[in-house]
This record gives sequence, C-alpha cells and structure tokens, in this order.
Amino acid sequence: MRILHTSDWHLGKRLDFYSRFEEQKAVLDEIVQIAHEKGVDMVIVAGDLFDNFTPSNEAMELLYKTLNRLAKHGQVPVVAIAGNHDSPDRINVPDVFARENGVLFVGYPTDTVPLLSIEDGFSITKSDEGFVELQLPKYNYPIRLLHTAFANEVRLKECFTDDKESSLQTALAGRWKELATHHCDDKGVNILTTHLFVQEKGGQELEEPDGERPIKIGNAELLYSNIIPQEIQYAALGHLHSLQNVGQFQPVYYSGSILRYSFTEAYQQKYVVIADMEPGKKPVIETVPISGGKELERKTFDSVAKAVEWLRANEDVLVELTMETDEFLTAREHKEIHDAHNGIIFLIPKVKNLQSSENSAKEIDLTKDITTLFREYFVSAKKQEPNEEIMNLFKEILESQ
Repeated sequence: MRILHTSDWHLGKRLDFYSRFEEQKAVLDEIVQIAHEKGVDMVIVAGDLFDNFTPSNEAMELLYKTLNRLAKHGQVPVVAIAGNHDSPDRINVPDVFARENGVLFVGYPTDTVPLLSIEDGFSITKSDEGFVELQLPKYNYPIRLLHTAFANEVRLKECFTDDKESSLQTALAGRWKELATHHCDDKGVNILTTHLFVQEKGGQELEEPDGERPIKIGNAELLYSNIIPQEIQYAALGHLHSLQNVGQFQPVYYSGSILRYSFTEAYQQKYVVIADMEPGKKPVIETVPISGGKELERKTFDSVAKAVEWLRANEDVLVELTMETDEFLTAREHKEIHDAHNGIIFLIPKVKNLQSSENSAKEIDLTKDITTLFREYFVSAKKQEPNEEIMNLFKEILESQ
C-alpha cells in the first residue's frame, strides 16, 4: 500500500506583499501528477491547509478542487487535518459533501469521522475519537489512522486527560497508546498524523519556520517522538517546513512545506514523502522532490551597477537584496534597482564604515548654526555623515519656513 504525505500548503500566503497563488496552483498540480504517476492508495495532508482562519474564496476553491483530484472520486482516501493556521470549524464545514468524494476533513483532535461506504471506492469500517479505520477494495487488510489535528496545550490536555497537572506529552502519550492498543495490530497498516511540534529525544534542537505562528512556547508544547506507540509504522507530521525524520523507533517525518515561504528557506529543496507499507513490516520511504515554485535568493552587492546587472540576468526569482554602500542610496538609485526587477521583496540598505556609537550623553552646543547641529544629530543617530542630497533637502526645508 502506498501513502503520499504532504503538509503546510498555506494557501493564500504571501511573501510580504508578493502573492504566491500562481506558484501554489502549479505546485499542487505537480503533487496531483506525482500521486497519479506513483499510483498512491492514500493521501495525508498534515495541516496548515490555509495560511489564516479566513482564507479567500480562491484559496478555498483551490483546496477543494485539488483534494477532489487527489481522491479520484472516492478511489483514493484523502485525509486533511487542521493545523495551527487553520480554523477547525472552517475545515470541518464541507465534510458532508467532501466525504462522498473520498475527502475526510478533521478539524479537532477528538473528531469522530462517520462511517462511510463509497460505491466502487473505499469504506470506513471503524471510527473513534481521533481514530479511523479504512478498507480499500484492492487490499485484504485495513488502514488504521490515528489523527490529532492541532490544538493548543490547554485544549489538548482537556481532550485527553482529567489531570490538569499532567504534561501535554503524558496526556498525548496515554491517548495514542490507548487507541493503538485497542485498534492496531500487525494485520493492518498503522499510521499516525498530527500537526504539532515533535522532535527526537536527545536529538538536534529544531527551530520553527521564520514567520510561522509558534506553537512551541518554552518546552510546554514540545513532544518527543518516543511517545508514538510502537504499533505505529509511519507518522506523518505537519508544522515544520523542511523535510526531516525525527523518529526514534520508527519513521516520523515532517514532509515540509510545498514552497519556500521565507528567506530562511532560500535554497531549500521541497518534497512530498511516499511510504510503501505492508502489515507488520517497516515502510520503505521515498522522498520525491518538488520542482515548482520560484527560487528565493539572498544577495549582497556593494554597487548599484553590479546589483542591476545581476537582477536583469535573474528575472524569475524572488530576492532579498542587501546593498552595502559608502553612503545612503539616493532616490534615483532606489528607482534604478526596483526598475531592474519585479521580484525584489526586501531591499536592505547597509552603510559601510559606520562610526562606533557612544552611549554617553553629549552636551548640545546651542551656539552652533542649525545646519551644523543637524549634521551632528544625523551622525549621532545614523552613525554616518549625511550625503549631499540629504543636506540639500534639509536646506530646502529651512528655506520654506
């Protein structure tokens, strides 16, 4: 049985002012093509379907059309859970209609998916809070899925324990173990999916993506992958934007986001994960690179001419451009740079040889003329002599008074 795992679509997300919608459409087309070419039997989208609680109509339309294409009219079950960017109620709204086409939405961590039988498609044979069992016609064994959509620490502890003093880790470990013991054995394929901050105990300290709403506050909402029950053969995670396996005893994968959503992700390859699974066996994992989406570039230049030359030669990228110059850029230079490229997201001026700042207070000599005082103030505030353009502008202001 072949499972495709993806997450963190963030439909509707922008990079500062720049819309990524056309890139998102192209990448989702690519994921649908991968799913069809690879002949996957099930798709898991592990949260952050949208980028905010109130997505645009075009973002919702893109989501529903893509999931319907992946589901192939009920031939391939598609499970999509809510992440910390999603409204759980909005995720659950289309569930009645979606289920008839093979798409299962899970908005809350304790949701119970209703039983279902799709003609010439799959069936839901068992369901519990946070658990669903599916049967596909072509296999003589079921898929068991533990699903825990995002919720904050307080809500998760309320869901899974009456002991308010217990940790989130203890509460989730107990609930997952209970579900796995009751529903999972080696006569079916056993999977867990969640949208939470999980890392390997004793492993590398992971960082949340730049610009992402943090869900790890201190260590209160940090989970270790060793709490995932041994019955689980593969865990499909969402939230972190880079591909990584944080499993200690079994594969526990973040598939990562579908696009480079911040400049900290520049040069980062994006993937979907495919797991080939059989009952009682370790899955075979394949990471399939995503080729779509614009490259993000962080470039630094010390002259406008060099920057403009590079920008004109690299039109189809999004750029964070740092200009290290001897003086502040003039308005004409700003215009020349922006006219050379439509994908400059950030232009960061950095003036060289700034004088070291002194924290001690200086007595102001009010006997000096106002132009000299302005120049001294500018040097104090900006750690740089004002250029001629700034001084001329200051003089114009004085003359207009």
